[in-house]
Amino acid sequence: MNLLTRDVPPRSAWALEQAGIHPLLARLYAARGVLSKDELDDALSLLLPPTGMLGTQAAAQLLADAIAQNKRLCIVADYDCDGATACAVGVRGLRMLGAQNVSYLVPDRVVDGYGLTPPIAQRVHAQGADVLITVDNGIASVAGVQAAQALGLQVLVTDHHLPGSELPTAEVIVNPNQPGCSFTSKSIAGVGVMFYVLLALRAELRQRGVFDASNQPRLDALLPLVALGTVADVVKLDANNRRLVAQGLRRVRAGALPPGMSALMRAASRETAKATTFDFGFALGPRINAAGRLADMTLGIECLLTDDAGRADELAKQLDAINRERRVIEGDMRAMAMEMAESLFDEGDEPPPAICVFDPDFHEGVVGIVASRIKDKLHRPTFVFAASSAPGKEHELKGSGRSIAGFHLRDALDLVAKRAPGVLLRFGGHAMAAGCTIAEEHLDVFEETLNQVAMEWLDAATLQRRLETDGPLPAEYRRVDLVDMLHHEVWGQGFAPPVFCEEIEIVSQRLVGEKHLSLKMKHQGQPVDGIWFGRTEPLPARVKLAYRLDADEWQGQKRVRFLVEGAEV
Repeated sequence: MNLLTRDVPPRSAWALEQAGIHPLLARLYAARGVLSKDELDDALSLLLPPTGMLGTQAAAQLLADAIAQNKRLCIVADYDCDGATACAVGVRGLRMLGAQNVSYLVPDRVVDGYGLTPPIAQRVHAQGADVLITVDNGIASVAGVQAAQALGLQVLVTDHHLPGSELPTAEVIVNPNQPGCSFTSKSIAGVGVMFYVLLALRAELRQRGVFDASNQPRLDALLPLVALGTVADVVKLDANNRRLVAQGLRRVRAGALPPGMSALMRAASRETAKATTFDFGFALGPRINAAGRLADMTLGIECLLTDDAGRADELAKQLDAINRERRVIEGDMRAMAMEMAESLFDEGDEPPPAICVFDPDFHEGVVGIVASRIKDKLHRPTFVFAASSAPGKEHELKGSGRSIAGFHLRDALDLVAKRAPGVLLRFGGHAMAAGCTIAEEHLDVFEETLNQVAMEWLDAATLQRRLETDGPLPAEYRRVDLVDMLHHEVWGQGFAPPVFCEEIEIVSQRLVGEKHLSLKMKHQGQPVDGIWFGRTEPLPARVKLAYRLDADEWQGQKRVRFLVEGAEV
């Protein structure tokens, strides 16, 4: 692994320090492109205005009319955490703004597949809805939108995924990535888009005299859900997304969060008062996602919607149990898939440019996580396929892919579709994660074509595993209070959590739990403990390590420890 040190522009770091930012934070922020203290101001008033997102005004008018006419609204959600939080934000927000009849429907991963399909449109119509609202999906649902409109439904698409060559004919589309939209935060999550639609709707209702500034509903109560969905969907934390997350975290820490989020924090043994982005991404997000992977995402959405603390606890416990089951399935599948991936090349050789694995026994709800694990280990774009368990679709394979920096996965699929017409039945996604459906008989053609694209696009620099770090940690900053300070900040995709890097002396090392390396080390001559999760090979006596700061408690004493992320050996 090549450990790189981020450049710290001295003028930016000095300006931040002069503005009262802690010297360590000033250095970290400057290395992430922050130029002034103003950029760190997370005030709600500094959020980009809803008027800048194409379609919000038209969406607000459509929804305001629907509320005035007491129309029945139905939200079609997605079965991941972004989709679940976007649905909960939509249902809660519309009810707060006066909608009397709001329901939701979430597709089944196995039976329905992704997005608004004609059968989903039929089910929404059968429920008696007048207006169909998509959240975190819909931009690629050309046939589904047409089917809904043919049934007499008005359709509002809210999404953040990249559009294809044809846009759906919905009454209104709100998506910052659609052509002609000048909204600068292109990486906003689906839940953020829905929140922006609600902000625009509230402004429209004010204009119509339904509310005024003194009696309008406080939509900021929805920000804990917006923050959770934003972090869990691993979208880039640009300045606007960081403000949304910071505001949500602030409310969570103050105890102002939905009962379901509170119950999930307890189920994960996390303290609400000390909540971090890490909790959202690695504790709450996976528990909600597990429902969509193995069961029914209705469980996750109901957990986020209920205001009954007892019911929230019951649902959180169910989600926790499903997540435990997911871990077992994932563990078995990962071992098998890794073995298959490693059999594609001889020991000592480089892996192929892209990895594709399939087994009839794979569970389609877990293919994305397994693809991510293989990608992390082999540093190659990876697709894992499972046989569809949808009735009548047994010949189809559903694949989930994860990519490495410098290889845009959705664009790669687009090129595969052009070079091998008819192989991809459906596909969509982002740069780093995408999904597709193919006929089983076309798996070899897909693998061959994807490998060809990867061979053309990937160069030696991209294939070199690299980790960006923040350089050495001054010894005086190896303190528990500074660990707490760092954990309190908003880190995530595109605004990476601090990883320090320097040569360290290994005093002793031993395996714990058969798969983790426990370390006693000397950092700048002083003793410190560390652990490298998932590492079994021993380290040399002196080694350049990349590590995150953490604190553990032993006999009532909190001590700093290093969580090792990589080594340059």
